[in-house]
Amino acid sequence: MAAGRWRSLLKVPTQARQPGAKRRGIYLLPNLLTTGSLFAGFYTIIASVDGNFEAASLAVLAAMVLDFADGRVARYTHTESEFGAEYDSLSDMVSFGVAPGLMVFMYAASNLGQLGWVVTFVYVACVALRLARFNLGATMDYFTGLASPAGAGLVASSVWLCVEWTGDGATDSVLIGLVLSLVVLVAAALMVSNIAYVSPKAFRLASRVPFTVLVAVALAFALLLLDPPAVLLSIFALYAASGPVQWFSNRRPRRAFSSTQKQESTADVDQETSNDSAK
Repeated sequence: MAAGRWRSLLKVPTQARQPGAKRRGIYLLPNLLTTGSLFAGFYTIIASVDGNFEAASLAVLAAMVLDFADGRVARYTHTESEFGAEYDSLSDMVSFGVAPGLMVFMYAASNLGQLGWVVTFVYVACVALRLARFNLGATMDYFTGLASPAGAGLVASSVWLCVEWTGDGATDSVLIGLVLSLVVLVAAALMVSNIAYVSPKAFRLASRVPFTVLVAVALAFALLLLDPPAVLLSIFALYAASGPVQWFSNRRPRRAFSSTQKQESTADVDQETSNDSAK
C-alpha cells in the first residue's frame, strides 16, 4: 500500500497527442538571430569580467543589430510566433539589461562604492519594467519610452568613448564613474517614461526613397569611420533627446492656447460686468 502511494505521488502526468495532430516546432532563422543576440550579451558579461571593455561595448552593439534583424526577418518571412516573442524578450533582458549594467559597474561605477551598484541595479530594473510593458502591447509606429536596445546603445557607446580616452581596462576615476552613472540613470528614466519615440519599425525598407537619402547614408558611413564611438554616442544621444524635445514642443502650443482661452474668458467676464454696471 505504501509503495503504491509513493508511486502515485512520483508519477509524472503525461499528455497524449490527439490522433492526427502535428508536432509543433519553432522557426529556425529568427530564433537563430535571437540566440546570436543572447550570445553577444553573454560575451559582454565575460569580456567585462576580464576587463576587455572595448570588446564588451562592441558586443552590445552587435546584439542591437541582431535584435533588429530577428524582428525584420520574422515579419518578412511570416515566421512570427509567441515563442519567438517571449524568447526575444528574455534575450533582451540579458543583452540590454544585465550585460550593460554589469559592464558599467565593472568599468567605473564600482569606484562609487554602494552607490555604483545601486545605480546599475536601477538601470537593470528599468529595463525589465520596459520590456514587461512592451510585452503587454506595442504599436508599429512609435515606442512608449526609450527602447531598451537604444538605451543599451547609449550606455555602451559612452563606455566605448571613455575607453578610447583612458585605455582598455577598468578605470579608477571617480569622475568617469559619476558621468557614466548619470548616463545610466537618464537612460533608465527615459525607458520607463511615457514619452513617445519614433519606432524604426515604422520605416519600410521596401518603400521608395529619394536618391539623396542614399547619399546621406553614404556620408553617415563616412562620418562613422572617422570616430566610431563619438559618432555612435551622438546618434544615440540625439535619438534619446528627440522624445523629450518633441514632448515639450507638443505641450507648448497647448499651454499657449489655454492661456489665450483664459485671457479671453477673463475679458468676457469683464465685459459682462461692465455691461451690468452700465444697466
